[in-house]
Amino acid sequence: MEPNILRLLSYGMYAVGVKGENGPSACIVNTVMQVTNTAPLMITLSMSRDNYSYECILKNKLFTVSVLSEDTSGAVVGALGFTSGRNGGKLANIRHKVLREGVPVIKENTCCWFLCRVVDYMESTTHTLFLAEIIAGSEHTQRVPMTYDYYRQVIKGSVPKNAPVYQPLLPASGDNDGEMLVCTVCGYLYNDPDTSFEELPDDWVCPICGMPKTAFVRK
Repeated sequence: MEPNILRLLSYGMYAVGVKGENGPSACIVNTVMQVTNTAPLMITLSMSRDNYSYECILKNKLFTVSVLSEDTSGAVVGALGFTSGRNGGKLANIRHKVLREGVPVIKENTCCWFLCRVVDYMESTTHTLFLAEIIAGSEHTQRVPMTYDYYRQVIKGSVPKNAPVYQPLLPASGDNDGEMLVCTVCGYLYNDPDTSFEELPDDWVCPICGMPKTAFVRK
């Protein structure tokens, strides 16, 4: 089967908050799914076993899900999705609150949040599928949820190789000007046919991870 067909499946963009050894931490996922619509409310979460957040969930059996919106900055996705929380401090520049359970809720223009308790899990070759009960959360929603497609097509974001939906980048279309530069930190591709990379101001930064122009190399 052609793996890129899976790009047609619908995904969201979520920040998963955990209680770590060195304080609260969070990561980005795009595979959260509702299981039930009656009490108890249940969801599933797919998480790579390479993630530090996976270890925290397995140990504490608690996590939060903050639903990102189209107003959430791509830099938030970059900060939470392309760095590890093993050494702490991952949320230093991210607006958030910490629940009394010790897990964080992201407040960067998110739609809503919920607190989840793991009731079961199943292993695959690379990922763990957690089944969890929602035990608290927002009373109201706001803004438009960010979809994975919006993240890829509008924000032009990439995903780490251990993400469930990772696929190699598709070949560039034939109508570009041949100038394509890639961020060495998060993989964001800059290929604007109207504005060359050299024309960008010196203080321009990667819209995904916030790295400066010097982090980009020609692809």
